[in-house]
Amino acid sequence: MANPTGSGQEENSLLIAEGERLSLGVAARLSRYLQVLTQARKMGRETISSQELSEYTHINPTQIRRDLSGFGKFGKRGVGYRIEFLVEEIRKILRTAGHHNIALFGAGKLGEAIANSDVFADHGFEIVALFDVDPARIGKKVGALTVRDISGLKEAVKLDQIVVGVLAVPSAAAQSVTDGLVEAGVTVIFNYTEQLLQVPPEVNVHTSSPAADLLYALYFYLS
Repeated sequence: MANPTGSGQEENSLLIAEGERLSLGVAARLSRYLQVLTQARKMGRETISSQELSEYTHINPTQIRRDLSGFGKFGKRGVGYRIEFLVEEIRKILRTAGHHNIALFGAGKLGEAIANSDVFADHGFEIVALFDVDPARIGKKVGALTVRDISGLKEAVKLDQIVVGVLAVPSAAAQSVTDGLVEAGVTVIFNYTEQLLQVPPEVNVHTSSPAADLLYALYFYLS
């Protein structure tokens, strides 16, 4: 990719070899770029520069250009990156293009907030099932979803083609829900609890920790 503020070349589709696997560092940075680009698109922005991406991600502009340059050439001198194009191309690189179904666990306040937000929908993920173990919550509506009994998890994974499980349950319940997901064949789990989950090697768990995110933010403030 050419420097969007230093070349006259138009966008060309990003290139990635079939079966090629990104390094963890590149995948993490591309995901951060995508988050910023998605929000900028929702704000009505059409273009963005590497310097602006740097300001929102705390990643050096040179690193941003280097990350993208391995996948093709695009950008236009004095204009920057075309956001719509870059969103679609990064989603292809991260193999998240298309539609993916999510099962959400926990219909409490956090679960309701997640179910009613666009945090996943913005990136092509749809929450198609919401589960809980509390009889008082089962059958209630949360947005467009009806809270289901967790006993129906295995059948739902098959019928609804669920590929991701999101945990918004008390920490004490997280492992048992995870075990149910693994048994049902789900290999991607997003964990909003502080519980350290035990899973087989083929299962990928990502834990979202506000404390860890705060420590990361404070690093830049205190440095």
